[in-house]
Amino acid sequence: MAALASLATVVGAGASVYGNVRQAQQSTAQNRAQAQVAQQQEEARQSMLLAQQENEVRQRAQALRETIATTRARLAASGVSPDGGSAGALTSGLVQQAATAQDADDDTLRARLSQGRISLLNPDGTFTALLQSGRTLGAASRSLLD
Repeated sequence: MAALASLATVVGAGASVYGNVRQAQQSTAQNRAQAQVAQQQEEARQSMLLAQQENEVRQRAQALRETIATTRARLAASGVSPDGGSAGALTSGLVQQAATAQDADDDTLRARLSQGRISLLNPDGTFTALLQSGRTLGAASRSLLD
């Protein structure tokens, strides 16, 4: 009868270990699927941010070209050489101001891109299942030794 109880304990421990391992496998598969979906969403978000940034760069460059052309035309119409003296300083100031604004936008874009990155340290449950199996085997071994 004692042998039957020991055999039942071993079978129960084996079933428990199998259940824990199977649950860990299912949990790992589910976590991988969720991570893949999250990765796809992150890639879509980043491509949208990059497209938005490219559009803003084109708009800023177009606005700068128009502003400089308008400024040069007004200066030329008033009889001032648009390439020299204070007129040249004005146009170079516009270019510098646009470059500063672009740098600020680039910094903002880098921050927004790095904001949504998924951590590689997300738990997948494997280690927890292994610990639970170890506890089950320990309990079965203790039961057999008693």
